[in-house]
Amino acid sequence: MRKIAKLALFFSLTFVIILVAATGIKFLSLRVEWAKSLPVKPETSLTLILAAAHWALSLTLFSSILISLNYTIRRSFPPLMAIVCVITLSFLICFGISAALEQWKAVPPTHQTGIPLGGRGLILSNTLNRNETAVILLNGTVEPRGPRVTAIPGQPLIHQRSTSANFDLPPVPFGDDTPWFLKSLSIDIRLNAEVFQQKLREGFFSYFLYVGSLIFLLCSLGYTIKFSVWPLANLFLCTIAFRGILGFNTFFNTPEMREIISSFLDNKLPTGLALPLLFIGFGILVNLYSLLIYASKRRYDDDI
Repeated sequence: MRKIAKLALFFSLTFVIILVAATGIKFLSLRVEWAKSLPVKPETSLTLILAAAHWALSLTLFSSILISLNYTIRRSFPPLMAIVCVITLSFLICFGISAALEQWKAVPPTHQTGIPLGGRGLILSNTLNRNETAVILLNGTVEPRGPRVTAIPGQPLIHQRSTSANFDLPPVPFGDDTPWFLKSLSIDIRLNAEVFQQKLREGFFSYFLYVGSLIFLLCSLGYTIKFSVWPLANLFLCTIAFRGILGFNTFFNTPEMREIISSFLDNKLPTGLALPLLFIGFGILVNLYSLLIYASKRRYDDDI
C-alpha cells in the first residue's frame, strides 16, 4: 500500500504540474496568434483557456504516463501493480478534467477586443528581408480592409481602394522559426485533443472505450522498451514509441482513413470500435511478449 500511495502521489503531482505549465504556455501562444490577426475578432479569455487546456490535457496524458512508468521501473515497482495504478489514475483524472472543461463552456463569456497595433500607414511584411512584398494600410488597423498600397520589389506601387482579404501581422518579434518536428507534434496533440472532446460528447462509454484503450496501450509499452541499462536511453526509446502512437492515432482518425476502415469492415463492426480494439489487441500482444521475456529470464536465472 505504501508503494501504491507513493506512485499515486508522484503521478498526480506530475500530471498537475505538466497540465498547468502546458496550459499556460499554450494560452500565451493562442493570445499572440489572436493579437496578430487583422481584422481583430472579439475573443474571450475563457475560450482561449479552454482551447489551451484541451491541448495541454492531451500532452499531459502522454507525458505523465511516460514519466511515471520510467519512475516505477527505476524504483523497481511490481509491474502489474504499477500498470493498474497508472491506468486507473490516468483515466479518472483525464475524464474528470475533460468533463469539467465541457461544463465550463456553458459559462457566459466576456468578449475582449484587441489592442490597437498601429495607426495610419501601418506596414505589413512577413520577413525582415527588404526584398519581400509589403502591404501598407493607409487607414491603419482601424480599417484593415480599406485602402492600401502594395509594394512589390521591382514593380510600381499598386493602390487598392478596398479588399476582402484578411492579413496576419508579421511574425517579428515572434519569429516563426519553430522546428518542423515540434510543429507536427503540436498539430498531432491538438487533433488528439479534438478526438477526446468528440468521444466525450458521444457519451461515457465511447470515451471510456477510446481513452481507456489508448491508456492501456501506452502503459503496456512502458515495461517493454528496456533495451538498455541506462534509464535515459530507455526513456528516449519510450518517448519515440509514444510519439509513434500519437502519430498513428492521428492518422487513423482522419476522415479518409475512417472511410477506408468503414468500407473494409463492411458495416460488420462500428467504425468507432475499430481503433480501440486495435489498441487493446496490440497492448495484449505487448503484454504477452513482456510476460514471455520475463519467464525466459527467470528460467535462465534458475538454471544458473
